[in-house]
Amino acid sequence: MSENPAGAAPDAREPQGYQQPYGQHPYAQQYGPAQKSKLAAGLLGIFLGYLGIHNFYLGNIQRACIQLGLSVVVGWFFGLGVLAAGIWGLVEGIMILTGSPNYRTDAKGIPLKE
Repeated sequence: MSENPAGAAPDAREPQGYQQPYGQHPYAQQYGPAQKSKLAAGLLGIFLGYLGIHNFYLGNIQRACIQLGLSVVVGWFFGLGVLAAGIWGLVEGIMILTGSPNYRTDAKGIPLKE
């Protein structure tokens, strides 16, 4: 009877094949990050672009906060902030829907789904 270096019994065997990680069903699907909808992002840009909602949706938080600040803070004092942010949102919404190269992905680089 030969000694096993790990101290296990000689007839103990390691499990064969692939073993699922703890807590996962053996037939569970592994999905990557979800794709965002190009249509939803474009329509949000056209109709609510002055608030930056489409950029929040796509994960561009800094740009969205600038649009929101422009329309809310500057818009309260001068009224032109809402107009400027509205035109900006409208143009971005159209660019998202037409598939402009800078607007084909979300903030994480995941392509928008059709």
